[in-house]
Amino acid sequence: MSTRRPVLALLGAPGVAPPSNLDQLAELAEIRHCVADDLAGALPGADVLVLWDFFSRALADNWGEATASLRWVHVCAAGVDSLLFDELKASDVVVTNAHGVFDRPIAEFVLASILARDKRLHESMALQRDHVWKHRETVGTSRSSALVIGTGGIGRATAQLLRAVGMHVVGGGRTARESDPDFGRVIATADLADHVGHFDNVVTIAPLTPQTAGMIDADVLAAMKPGAHLINVGRGELVDEPALIDALRSGHLGAASLDVFATEPLPADSELWDLPGVAISAHMSGDALGWREALSEQVLENLRRYVGLDDAADGGVLAETLVNVVDKERGYISATRR
Repeated sequence: MSTRRPVLALLGAPGVAPPSNLDQLAELAEIRHCVADDLAGALPGADVLVLWDFFSRALADNWGEATASLRWVHVCAAGVDSLLFDELKASDVVVTNAHGVFDRPIAEFVLASILARDKRLHESMALQRDHVWKHRETVGTSRSSALVIGTGGIGRATAQLLRAVGMHVVGGGRTARESDPDFGRVIATADLADHVGHFDNVVTIAPLTPQTAGMIDADVLAAMKPGAHLINVGRGELVDEPALIDALRSGHLGAASLDVFATEPLPADSELWDLPGVAISAHMSGDALGWREALSEQVLENLRRYVGLDDAADGGVLAETLVNVVDKERGYISATRR
């Protein structure tokens, strides 16, 4: 067990409350509060960095002598794409993330998006605003299909929920598999254009990596079933937005439910705001009530594990002890490390 209190730099965001269990964290470590502008002063001598400012890129700007003592970085988000710069990837610093916290909320958000489109709820709200009574027919969701791109925890929770309402679900992942307990089968994302035309809904939940950036491009969009529905709850950069706008404007794509965008907040002059069939939300699909408390508990649990280690424990031991360790080369948690 460690013979000294570790130093934990807690990178917050202006105006955002710190973790709810700060007193418990302070019992285990010396806490240095900072925001991006003063991270440089908090890093020297720090063992741990917790990114409570979930998408901050400030560590890359301060990498070097100030981070010589750093052993572990925890990101309070599922995606780590904003953090994994080359120097960190090449270092012995262990990276963990918020795997598990957002799985069910995002799955529920995806199901809600599909139901809202199938049951024409957005149209009903617009007609209600205009006091118009107009009978319409809706889609039987249980008879529809979905391709869920991203086979990690969030993708699996989504597949389970969609299958529970009777949908036919297939996964999209790095490698193809003919058998999978949650998806039935998985197609390779390199072959998306050959498969997307079979699905009423295409859901993108994959982590953002060099391999997945722009994966929903003009060719994939053109190959989608006419009138299909695209739901993006992963990262905005997974989708070629100009190509998406073209597909929506032409009517080939029937609907898009978009929670994430290449530029956030979405600029007020973006065409996406006003295109028919588009539902926009503000990067909130996983933020169900209590999510910050769940993130706080996750940090505390891993800090307890860290404190229980001997000071001399190497990076391999640290990686085996902490939960939710990210494979820095792949950019996400490998199945063997969950």
